Amino acid sequence: MQTIDQSPIAAPLVADMAGVMQWRERRSTLASATQEQRTQALHNISLHIRRQLITTIYGAGIGHVGGDFSVTDILVTLFNAVLHIDPAQPNLAERDRFILSKGHCAAALYSTLADCGFFSPERLHHFAGPLSPLNGHPNRNKVPGVETNTGPLGHGLPVGVGCATAAQMLGQNWRTFVVLGDGELQEGSNWEAAMYASQRQLGSLTAIVDRNLLQQGASVADTNDIEPLADKWRAFGWEVLTIDGHSFCDLYQVLTARSQGRPRAIIANTIKGKGVSFMENGIEWHHKLPSADQLKAALEELK
Repeated sequence: MQTIDQSPIAAPLVADMAGVMQWRERRSTLASATQEQRTQALHNISLHIRRQLITTIYGAGIGHVGGDFSVTDILVTLFNAVLHIDPAQPNLAERDRFILSKGHCAAALYSTLADCGFFSPERLHHFAGPLSPLNGHPNRNKVPGVETNTGPLGHGLPVGVGCATAAQMLGQNWRTFVVLGDGELQEGSNWEAAMYASQRQLGSLTAIVDRNLLQQGASVADTNDIEPLADKWRAFGWEVLTIDGHSFCDLYQVLTARSQGRPRAIIANTIKGKGVSFMENGIEWHHKLPSADQLKAALEELK
């Protein structure tokens, strides 16, 4: 007879209610905060998330810290100040949908989810371990808060288009947000999805491009240049905004605003390895692991 592994590492992920209560209080505070107060609070959260995720990656001996750091401020803003969600009820019917299409940056997503109470931060110690639900790529059947499995690039936006289409057909107001890597836009499936989203006038759909200019092994421009990127999105009928992807003011303003009937593409200019001086704009940090000394130095910079 087949047995189910009951080891702590394989145990199902469940809501951390103490974390949920802290997140709810934080959301309430941020909703009434001034711009300056909100920016400072989100900055402090992002520092914590970066410390958590680099420690997680070091412990696991696997990860993509450069891209994790470039997307962290986007995730922090979405989950703490924008998305209509409830970590205690991850399958709430009227929730906003969030998809991390660049699924190799799972450590950033997991650290953010844990900080919101979707599951205990203690479970991050099991990241990428044998039988752990916290795989190297997100799995919706194992991780609360994950809408769809991602990892193979070019899949997240098509799924997001499906989510937004469902909302439109059902007459629902929930929104769909998809974060893509810029190198990922070399995949043709994204542009098929973009064309369909425009045809359907999916105003509830927002695509956020983590534009850190680098991909595995080289720059995006040297691999397969995607410029003029903003013009490409516009040619497909999308509303386009270009922002500083590390400005919490910019992120909050554009992510809370609703589109006027067209799908929206936000090109968020970011820095790979953001927050740690010796990692910033380094191609090797796509999947390089920090040494013990580098971890110590990084944590010092992220205080």
